[in-house]
Amino acid sequence: MASSSLLLMSLFLLLVIPSSVLSATLRSDIQALESIIRSIDPSSISPSSYLSTWDFSEDPCEGSGTFLGVMCSFTLENTTSRVTEIDLDDDGYDGFLSEAIGNLTELTVLSLNNNRFRGPIPETVFQLRKLTKLSLSGNFFTGDITPGITKLKELKTIDLSKNSIAGEIPPRISGLRSLTHLILSNNHIDGRIPALNGLWKLQVLELGNNHLFGMLPKLPTSLRTLSLCYNSLAGRISPLHRLKHLVSLDVSQNRFSGTIGHEILTFPEISRINVSFNQFISIEVIQVIGMETHLRILDAEGNHLQGPLPLNLATYGNLKDINLRSNMFSGDIPRIYGKRLENSWRSLYLENNYLTGTLPEEFQRISKQIKGSLSNNCLQCPKNVTICQGVQKPKSQCTNAMQEEGLE
Repeated sequence: MASSSLLLMSLFLLLVIPSSVLSATLRSDIQALESIIRSIDPSSISPSSYLSTWDFSEDPCEGSGTFLGVMCSFTLENTTSRVTEIDLDDDGYDGFLSEAIGNLTELTVLSLNNNRFRGPIPETVFQLRKLTKLSLSGNFFTGDITPGITKLKELKTIDLSKNSIAGEIPPRISGLRSLTHLILSNNHIDGRIPALNGLWKLQVLELGNNHLFGMLPKLPTSLRTLSLCYNSLAGRISPLHRLKHLVSLDVSQNRFSGTIGHEILTFPEISRINVSFNQFISIEVIQVIGMETHLRILDAEGNHLQGPLPLNLATYGNLKDINLRSNMFSGDIPRIYGKRLENSWRSLYLENNYLTGTLPEEFQRISKQIKGSLSNNCLQCPKNVTICQGVQKPKSQCTNAMQEEGLE
């Protein structure tokens, strides 16, 4: 009889005790959140910010929206909730990331983008073995990318862009097999890019605006976005021919040389290519009639591209914007370029080359607004044609350039 009464009392307690008591946040998680907010300058926490809602007289995981930017887990097995996500707003928080962050061992997302966090990323972050997203973009973090990051085997996204992080990319980062996004652009990272072909799920690789040098490494064939702009990378770009899933490619402002191969221009899904401001001497543009291509933007400005303008560009059905300015192209402008400007092209920049002759008559019939320029060539360019604005070189300058090109 006594055991039956005890069972009834237990059931009664389960029914009447509020669920918030049963799901109270683990004390060490609360202490970690307290330490995080103490590490931030209170004057940078505005009344409308997420952190202004962190009132520790209440339980962080109790109810909905009590602590904005904090997500919790509610498990049946435990009587305590755990903090699983910290995703702060970009309100300009100024301070350091507390080492206590490492005590949030159930954390899967840490996102502090576009604030004023500074100092090195605490090593304790690399104790968060369940982390799938580490996004600290747009802060003032310093220090190196330590090999400790390679302990976070569940990571899918690393975004440390727009900070002041230096040092090299640790080669063992290729052991993070779950990575889909690796974004380290706009930092002070130097050295060579390690082989990353082990990251077989990687779709986005952005390393632009750093101090990287050397040749292209082996890269994962799963890539869809590749940005390596504003570095000191050199050599050929032929290793890119294997990246057949690319949608966007930007290798501008480097020291690449040789040929821009037709394989890259005809990738099945490629939409945007920027190879500007390198040292390329030729571009292979094959005819693609009957082949579906998605290339919309081609930017090859500021190279050493020679010979006549590529006639086959006109066969790329989805091409809209072409920038071939500041190269060494010579000869006439193909008539088909005029036809494309009448129908589908939105912009054509050919200034500062060595083009000669008269304009195709289509250029003078274009009624729609076209962006572009033909200045600083040796063309007979009527001033009433909008893109003819600007001076032309003396014809002898283009003739001499063509002769020198022939000697080479």
